[in-house]
Parts: sequence; structure tokens; C-alpha cells
Amino acid sequence: MKRYSAFAVAREALRHHAGWERAWRSPQPKSKYDVIIVGAGGHGLATAYYLGKNFGITNVAVLEKGWLGGGNTGRNTTIIRSNYLQDPSAAIYEKARSLYETLSQDLNYNVMFSPRGVLMLAQTQHEIRGYQRTAHANALQGVQTEWIGPGRVKELCPIIELNGPRYPVLGGLWQARGGTARHDAVAWGYARACSDMGMDIIQKCEVTNVRTIGGKVVGVDTTKGAIDCDKLGGIVAGHSSVLADMAGFRLPMESVALQALVSEPIKPAMDIVVMANTVHGYLSQSDKGEMVIGGGTDGYNNYTQRGSFHHVEETVRALIETFPMLSRLKMLRQWGGIVDVTGDRSPILSKTPVVGMFMNCGWGTGGFKAIPGSGWAMAELMAKGESPLTDEFSMWRFKEGKFIDESVAAGVAH
Repeated sequence: MKRYSAFAVAREALRHHAGWERAWRSPQPKSKYDVIIVGAGGHGLATAYYLGKNFGITNVAVLEKGWLGGGNTGRNTTIIRSNYLQDPSAAIYEKARSLYETLSQDLNYNVMFSPRGVLMLAQTQHEIRGYQRTAHANALQGVQTEWIGPGRVKELCPIIELNGPRYPVLGGLWQARGGTARHDAVAWGYARACSDMGMDIIQKCEVTNVRTIGGKVVGVDTTKGAIDCDKLGGIVAGHSSVLADMAGFRLPMESVALQALVSEPIKPAMDIVVMANTVHGYLSQSDKGEMVIGGGTDGYNNYTQRGSFHHVEETVRALIETFPMLSRLKMLRQWGGIVDVTGDRSPILSKTPVVGMFMNCGWGTGGFKAIPGSGWAMAELMAKGESPLTDEFSMWRFKEGKFIDESVAAGVAH
């Protein structure tokens, strides 16, 4: 495909933009592939990309039952950070964060990565101790974070109210190299690069069955016919348990809706990301001026992709205490995504009881930040049968009691 550049933009401007190509092809599926990836979200497309880039495996199909990037990749709040306590978590998230820094150049596609910094507020004495512990752990892991006091918090985010009625701001864990990226652009950039390598991205192609012979995967049945493969990667977020059931095994996870909303656009008011875990809300401002607000998950299992009033009320009420200016804004829109949550709130990147089938799931409420690292690790696991980034994330860790309990360690799994 033609490279994007300032010269290309100028050239096409003179040609009335008649020479632009489609970003990716829309082929009909072949009868067989070396690898099939189920799910054309960020994680699935990243896995396909690194299979081709790092291992030369390009006879790959990425199947998507809807439209590319239409699941959780297009329904999140775009936060990127790696300040996790547990070593396996910090390793894969830091790999992802570091890949994000050069992703636009690697893909020749502007993913709008913005290393504006992520601040996690401490509003209780317990959080102070927890975040100071995390800062020490991050130093040992090579992850750049620091503990800061209330004065520095106010300097970084002038609109914050330090002396809230219930939970005053006592400090925070600051990761200056965290930030945000454009979620749609991440999916589109990976899709364009995969298509350029000769991979087939097939939309509106729902998998209805996983075919096995003698305990080994041999292909899938889809709404566009049967497709054979040597290896199969299941990367379908909240529907992972459904795909696993087709293959004859169960996953230790559940699916719930996670909700978010944005305000009407306003002039620049904050240039960092703030997470307030005690009141459970997080906030950033998009390039368009909207205040992007995230909250918690529904309290029951479901597959809905819509918001609900009580979550909006709960999240906004909590954030208004810390950001009083929000009370004057109107809500522009709200939405939900189906997240896949494990018992220890850490992901699964693993072989399965079916030979040749691999699962990448369980990212819960924090999957977007991990997309490049997840794809890198999953590609290595599928190509070589093992990866140092995935060793601790086996699905069998729950049977063995080897939990990676980030929700207990960090107080939040985002």
C-alpha cells in the first residue's frame, strides 16, 4: 500500500484526493489458513500483525462477526498506563506502553498517542500506603512512576478540588509517560498493516462452531462457510466463554457491561488523565474537548452494550465532589462495552485443552492499554508455543492457585 506522509497529503490535495486507496481489503475467505484469529478488535488485529512482523506468518485470517473495531476497542476510555504492582502485569503493560510510543511510526498510521500522564488519586490512608508500595515495586520493575503530594496534584490538574466533602485528595501515583491514544485509529492502523502483509480481514463473518478432530482444532464453521486452519486464536473479549463452549471447554470468567459517557465539548480544562478509585470514576479530556468519564461495571452478568441511568448518576455524583466544574456540563452520549472478568482481575493468554487453540481474554476493564503488548505476547505464544510475557497468565493458574490479584493489590482493575 502507499505510505502516508505529508508529501502524500499534498499530492492528493492537488489531485482532489482521487488517489487514496482503501485502508484494507475486504476479501472472501479462503478454504484454509495457517492461523485464524477470531475477533477483529485491537487485541486480535495486533496479534495478527505481530505474527506477520515478528514471525513471518502471513497466511492469516481475522474473522469478525460485526464491523472491525466495533466491540470494546471502540467503546473504551483510551487510558494507557503500566503502573501495576504485580511483576507479570507490569511487564506486559509496560511492553504495551513502550510499543504505543512508536506505534504511529511502526504502522505508518497516526494513532494519536498522547503521553499526557496518568494520575491515580489517593483519597484514603489505605490508598496512600498502597500507592507508595506500588511506586517502590515499579522502581524495581523499571517502570517510571512517582508518589506526589497534594500540592503537586493541584499543579498538574488545576481544576481539581483537594478538600472534597467526603474524600479529600491526599496525594497520588503519577506516571508521566502514561496517557491516551485514539481507539479507532489503533484498530484501523493494525488492520491496514495486516492487509498490506496479505492477511485477510473478513467482517460480518460470525463463527458458529469450532471443529476438532482427536482433540485438535481443524477449523471453524462461519456464516460464510467452513474454514480450515492449523491454529486458532480466540480473542473475542466478553464472548470468550461462548467461543470456548463451542470448542468444548470452560473458561474461569464472566461477562458484564462496563459503562462510560462523555460531556459536551468545552475549551481545554485539563491535559492529564485522572483516576479516582475510592469514588470510582476516571476523567480525561479528548482532543475534541469532550470530558471522557468512566465508571464501574454492572452488578450482574449481561451482554448489553448500552448505558443505564443509575451508573451515570453514581459516577457523575462521585466525580463532581472532586471536579465541581463537571456539574455545569451536559452529557453528550453514553455507552457500554461487554468486558470479560476473571476471578483475579488479570487476563488469560494461554493454550487450551484443545491442541492448536489459544485464548486471549479476561482483560476486564483495562484491555485497551494492553493492545500492543497483548498482541506481541500472543503472537509469540501462538508461533513458538511459549512466551515469557504469557507464562504467568495461563488459564490453569486458577486450578493451581497461582493468582495475579491486581484488584486486591491496586484497589482497581482498570
